[in-house]
Amino acid sequence: MPPRSRPTARQVRVGAELRRMREAAGLTAKEAACALGSTSAQMSQMEAGIAGVSEARLRRLATEYGCADAGLIDALVGMVTERVRGWWEKYRDVLPASFLDLSELEHYAVYRRDIAVIHVPGLLQTEAYARAVFAYMIPELSEDELAARVDHRMARRIIFERDAPAPYSAVIHETALRIRVGDRSAAREQLQWITELSESGSVSVRVVPFDVDGFAGAGSAMVYAGGPVPRLDTVVRDAPHGTAFVDEESQLDRFRTILRKVERSALNPEQSRDFIHRLSKEV
Repeated sequence: MPPRSRPTARQVRVGAELRRMREAAGLTAKEAACALGSTSAQMSQMEAGIAGVSEARLRRLATEYGCADAGLIDALVGMVTERVRGWWEKYRDVLPASFLDLSELEHYAVYRRDIAVIHVPGLLQTEAYARAVFAYMIPELSEDELAARVDHRMARRIIFERDAPAPYSAVIHETALRIRVGDRSAAREQLQWITELSESGSVSVRVVPFDVDGFAGAGSAMVYAGGPVPRLDTVVRDAPHGTAFVDEESQLDRFRTILRKVERSALNPEQSRDFIHRLSKEV
């Protein structure tokens, strides 16, 4: 397989998991390469996601590394053998790679959990809300760039339209529901859209009100995407330097704890739906 010039986050993840297996086995890249009849350079490319890996080679590496986690191995095999040209590919060279990586992650996630404190989660945003968010960026976007980002964000809703959509839950702080990123009409439309989505069977929305006690999670915003096995879960966070995809097990455990704490502070789905409905009447 020829080297990839721009591996996706999913391809990079396969390589990272192979590296973690090798390191857990106490082998160097050179030793692993010798076992495969390969070279250290090829092993490095494979572990960086630059070079592809076949099912046979992946299973052989897992055996060499003494990995007995059949669920993880089968999940990684699925990641290297399922080749889908997703709808997001039309945005390649139009949007930053992180936009495409997020769409790919959502496509394969077995569930999705969001925490939002300042902005409504991207998957729940209306077109007017998304346009207002992107229009506020610095440096400012051209009209074409703005339109492409809004169009992509609306297209991501496809995950809700599947015959059997993956479960989606969001915990949204009241701050995000009250801040008017656009005008009054856009704010009302946004609240009504969240209410409508929350009535579907696959979408759960819970609100953390201002007056709840014991909420200190102002910095907890995240996207948590469940993998086919817990070790392949991924957290996505916005950072000053761009979008960060987090997959180290110790960090994932930390974010799982944050999820549990924030969810304990939230109203239940029915109470939250009533809360959002009342708020929409105030706008």
